[in-house]
Amino acid sequence: MQNAPSPFLFRLMLLKMLPLGFIAGLKLQRADEQACYVGLRYSYLTKNPFRSMYFAAQAMAAEMSTGLPALLHLRATKSNTSMLVTDFEASYFKKAVGKIQFRFEEVAALRQAIDTTGSEGSQFIAISRGYNAQNECVAEMRVRWSFKKR
Repeated sequence: MQNAPSPFLFRLMLLKMLPLGFIAGLKLQRADEQACYVGLRYSYLTKNPFRSMYFAAQAMAAEMSTGLPALLHLRATKSNTSMLVTDFEASYFKKAVGKIQFRFEEVAALRQAIDTTGSEGSQFIAISRGYNAQNECVAEMRVRWSFKKR
């Protein structure tokens, strides 16, 4: 993936563009042509009253794992295309505790959807799955991205 930020630059980008992600501790773990992985740790800032990770913290990490590849592709191609989340669905399978890694593994399909976008726009449903340290899927998030040429 062109211009994938280093973990340090990712943190600076969060501070500027998504301060809540910076405060919660989102971490870029992988960003390449095939996949984007974003990690988040269960902590005081991400907990809920049920001793697991708050659903909104998980959603933020999942959205970032799907949105960062799109953002980087749009910047690399200098495309004058807007992007917006238009729908979001989540399924939870286990309590999210410890380190959770959200994996989006359809970067090539996302890039193709962006490249074929016209003035009428297009949509892409990106699926990000959250895995715990035991590599068990704890959540699946489906983020519908809308792209439109300006």
